[in-house]
Amino acid sequence: MPRAVRSLTATGIAGIVLAGSAVAPAAAATPQPPAYDRTSAAEARRVDRVPTPKLDWYACYDYAECATVRLPLDYDNPKGATTEVALLRVKARDQQHKVGSLFLNPGGPGGSGTSIALAAPYFLGDDLLDRFDIVGVDPRGVEASSNIRCFRSVKDQTRAYAGLNVAFPWTKAEEKAYVAASKAVGTACSTTGKPLTGAASTAEVARDMDVLRRAVGDRKLSYLGFSYGTALGQYYANMFPDRFRALVVDGVLDPNAWVGQGKARDQLQETRLRSADGAYKALHEILVRCDKAGPEQCALAATGDPVAAYDTVAKRLRKKPAVIDDPDFGSFTVTYADFVGATLGALYDPYGWTSVVDLTSQLLALTDPAAGKAAAASARQALAARAAQARHQRGYDFPYDNGLETFLTVDCTDAYHPKSADAWPALSAKEDQRAPYFGRAWAWGTAPCARNTWTVRDEDAWTGPFHRVTAAPVLVVGNYWDPATNYQGAVGSAKLLPNSRLLSSDSWGHTAYGTSACVTGRIDTYLLTGKLPAKGTVCVGDAQPFQDEPATDRADASKSALAKAGEPGRGEPKRLPPVATPRPAVGTLTVR
Repeated sequence: MPRAVRSLTATGIAGIVLAGSAVAPAAAATPQPPAYDRTSAAEARRVDRVPTPKLDWYACYDYAECATVRLPLDYDNPKGATTEVALLRVKARDQQHKVGSLFLNPGGPGGSGTSIALAAPYFLGDDLLDRFDIVGVDPRGVEASSNIRCFRSVKDQTRAYAGLNVAFPWTKAEEKAYVAASKAVGTACSTTGKPLTGAASTAEVARDMDVLRRAVGDRKLSYLGFSYGTALGQYYANMFPDRFRALVVDGVLDPNAWVGQGKARDQLQETRLRSADGAYKALHEILVRCDKAGPEQCALAATGDPVAAYDTVAKRLRKKPAVIDDPDFGSFTVTYADFVGATLGALYDPYGWTSVVDLTSQLLALTDPAAGKAAAASARQALAARAAQARHQRGYDFPYDNGLETFLTVDCTDAYHPKSADAWPALSAKEDQRAPYFGRAWAWGTAPCARNTWTVRDEDAWTGPFHRVTAAPVLVVGNYWDPATNYQGAVGSAKLLPNSRLLSSDSWGHTAYGTSACVTGRIDTYLLTGKLPAKGTVCVGDAQPFQDEPATDRADASKSALAKAGEPGRGEPKRLPPVATPRPAVGTLTVR
């Protein structure tokens, strides 16, 4: 804001008139509202009385620097217990002309900020890498930060998780086991997981980020958040509306739907967020375009009705799982839930229509008694290879894997959920009626959050408001065909924030950054200069179903792999950001 306006809002119009005139008009006695909202006295007191941490950076992962810092477990007691938080930064190439630090978050909840920061040179625009130190923070409880542990041992965890080892439950027996496991996990995180499970809500991470903003030397925050990272960004924007210079949220969760306001508090979170609606919309559009493209571009079009072909596979697998016996890969079972979960995982990729079509075609042949031997054998071999890859990736084993627990800790303490896990079977079935295939897949992930088993609370969690007037504008980015964060989430968030701009993208996969020069360039320009895209801007993704475009993969999220590969140079081809998966149902094929 220009200096003159800042002075006016601080002093008030009446004060300026009195100072410059012998006689003040009567109207000047009426105080004028400020141009934007300020950080509340309560939030300012919480974070500002924490001394600015001194970051002792050290070289790590070939081209980065790492540090850890201890922050208050409870900001209402800044001299009490602490928790360790890990940071990683990739320094700006042009330190002389550096804008500041750009904080990244990949989503989840539970995604690693340090990992996405290390991957940043592979997907961020070169102008951003020139002018910003890229900073990633592992939120409380996550990866290199002090870990959340809801169980005393891997053995205890594995036994409790036994009922959760499905993409989502379909049979009555699976539902019963899933409910029992959800209760066990919720109880464990509310007891053994304390105190960290009661002190790691999104609000606490936003407070940490404000303290760390000071620690890296920035007067105001610059931020780019993906997926659940959009919730963190919106929390920060509303809790600290005058403390950021640029803030981008891409793949947006509507924060009121995330939390649950009023009567919606007793609903499933999925009923509010409508992620399944976005997934079904994307799947249906791919199958419709498959039919229009014809058999030369889409093999499934040869069936005469790709939409019906997908539903045929679903119906067959609901009735009877497919058993695959392969001499090279062994025996595998593919259930209906596996099929839907693998489809959802494919939809996260801008080029995922190829996997959707291939998987559907293979299972269509495998489950058809009338299919020829050659077609069935080919399908069996392809599916066995997929399943073998999933088996290789799967399993809870040493060391302790807390990924599900970090996801639940945030979601269960941020949001309101139904009272009993016993309600999930009936409620999730209703979700399927509204959004076929994916309603259950999205609904079941929060079953451990049932209020009578997940009893630990964060007394300082933030539940709104989410419509504060921010000093700087927020750039809200939504993708028409996002299968995880429904485009309507971006529309709703942009309407909530008075000082925001919606950037729409007709693109595929989860989140929009990197899917076209249009959307990437406008985000980069805003982060560098504060200039917003024109109102009503709609970008079109480079990847469109059944058009010949070379595929772009996602950047690796493995620190060891990134360190081994080394930092890419300026001008090298970019990949897509490694956004975190927000629900446990998303995957390839679950193998039994």
